[in-house]
Amino acid sequence: MKAEQQYIDLFQQHEVLIDQQSSEVMNALRKDAFTEFKLRGFPSKKTEEYRYTDVDKLFRPNYGVNLKRMERLINPYEIFKCDVPRMRTALYFVVNDSFYTACPTSALLPEGVLLGSLKEFSSARPELIRKYYGQLADSSKDSITALNTCLAQDGFLLYVPKNRTVDKPIQLVNILRSDCDLMANRRILVILEEGARAQLLVCDHAIDKVNFLTTQVVEVFVGEHASLDFYELEATHTKTVRFSNLYADQAADSKLLLNGMTLQNGKTRNMTQVSLSGKGSEVNLCGMAIADKNEQVDNHTLIDHLATDCTSNELFKYMLDDRAIGAFAGKILVREGAQRTVSQETNKNLCVTKEARMYTQPMLEIYADDVKCAHGSTVGQLDESALFYMQQRGIPRQEARMLLMFAFVNEVIDTIALDALKERLHVLVEKRFRGQLDQCDGCAICKK
Repeated sequence: MKAEQQYIDLFQQHEVLIDQQSSEVMNALRKDAFTEFKLRGFPSKKTEEYRYTDVDKLFRPNYGVNLKRMERLINPYEIFKCDVPRMRTALYFVVNDSFYTACPTSALLPEGVLLGSLKEFSSARPELIRKYYGQLADSSKDSITALNTCLAQDGFLLYVPKNRTVDKPIQLVNILRSDCDLMANRRILVILEEGARAQLLVCDHAIDKVNFLTTQVVEVFVGEHASLDFYELEATHTKTVRFSNLYADQAADSKLLLNGMTLQNGKTRNMTQVSLSGKGSEVNLCGMAIADKNEQVDNHTLIDHLATDCTSNELFKYMLDDRAIGAFAGKILVREGAQRTVSQETNKNLCVTKEARMYTQPMLEIYADDVKCAHGSTVGQLDESALFYMQQRGIPRQEARMLLMFAFVNEVIDTIALDALKERLHVLVEKRFRGQLDQCDGCAICKK
């Protein structure tokens, strides 16, 4: 039996229960998404976009799914203390795939800003959420998106109305917590209307050492003259499997910073699609992956230039040790009529051992003649001459090795606009290279 059959059976047997524990807006897309998933099934490795990720194998194990929305008897504010020092974020949690509503203190948000449970807000404000939910994430084009749309019952919403600025950075922590193997399906919906501004940091952490499978679909709408900084940090463990699809659409003169960082994981497949729909819009898409053991990180990106005078900058770096596997496929598409496009795509990779593997495929597809576009990719190893030079000056080889690795990924960290987060990541990356990130210093559970 193919892996998708168990999910087809799951939905057919529990469709009513899934609907009862969600909202009408989310339920409205389930049947069409199920039809698409049943028709397409999981993509095979013969599919170009998934050639380095064995989807069938990763979805085949029997995971539990919390369709009844049974509450976990935990307070994440008590057990999880991994906030970024001095950044003073407005801190919120999603436990597995449910927004944790018992927030001890509510952040002072500008008038009209909505932040919280996607399920609750789509019931309270259906006319607003219906305009955006599922409009970018097309189930007919991707099976993981279709499956997530079938099964997701809650998630996170950030809505910032016209000309409002959320001064305080928002931190959303996705906590995976279970006594048995678990599948979590969550949605994130971010809407910035004209002239709005916000900064959002999303962190993934796994508390328990069981097997986790997560599907996540993120939809981001950035209105005219709006500005959004969106950071993602994955720091889980080797028993986690993560599939995340992010879709973003930018209106005229908008600015979007996307920075996705994988510090610890098991198997990760991230897909990012950005549509520059309005004239003069700008996106900076950055990514960093540090992997060792048998970890795998697969990033697939598309930046679609649809309008004139748009700018895109893309930078991804991988540091692979032991038997880790990295994959990057990045495509810049410049449509006919998208004149005066400026685009730069760069992918740089280091394989620290002979057993590590990196697969890279930067692509340009251009249908306009007045453009400035470039792309490049490199795969190499640590510079032995630099290591020798540092050792000659009294630096032990292991320390010299760590310093070179840190310098390599630092370019991606420096794209972060939040100074406190940048400083924190410098510490976390150094700990990662020293092998000291197996436990989280601020987590009460890890200290037991």
